[in-house]
Amino acid sequence: MEYVTAAPHPRSEAAGSARAGRLSLAAALLCGALGAAVALLATRQQWSEGTARVAGGAFPLTAQGSDVTGVPAALAVVGLAALVAVFAVRRAGRLAVAALLALAGAGTVTAALVGASDGSALDEKAARASGDTSATVEALTHTAWPYVAAVGGALILLAGLLALRYGRLWPAMSGRYERGGAPRERRRAPAVDPDRPEDLWKALDRGEDPTGA
Repeated sequence: MEYVTAAPHPRSEAAGSARAGRLSLAAALLCGALGAAVALLATRQQWSEGTARVAGGAFPLTAQGSDVTGVPAALAVVGLAALVAVFAVRRAGRLAVAALLALAGAGTVTAALVGASDGSALDEKAARASGDTSATVEALTHTAWPYVAAVGGALILLAGLLALRYGRLWPAMSGRYERGGAPRERRRAPAVDPDRPEDLWKALDRGEDPTGA
């Protein structure tokens, strides 16, 4: 005995796609905005510290994320701009912007992890403080903020992956804000009846000459 599997109803498929589009859109917006904010905040915090020998004594030095590398902050801004631009384009353009969003997130993660063990910023500060170009920082330690920036980048990357997977289901900017190539037909003003005072007043309000002169 054969059993025939009923095909899913088109209306239920459409409802499921709409629900997936709404959920993925909300998740992408949250991840992208939160990730960019976290990455930007983390780059303004202290990433490393150490000491330099100045005049026979230990001179404490610290470096913020922006001192170590400016890449995470720059890519976070790019990711945030790409997240907004996703809604201004369609089809192939949306895929390209979504890919840019994902790449910005991946780049933020990579730059933050590389900066987590970088001591060149403190070495430069040590050289300036001691007046010796060959001086290096001593007792170098790192904080957890580079990894926080990497988490922000991972959220941006997740937003980009969601845009690549579900972006076709998301709404686009309304067409009324887009300028077409063909000029729009100008609306003709209604005819003015000189025997109707209200028509004369309406014509005057529009800046027209009701007499037709």
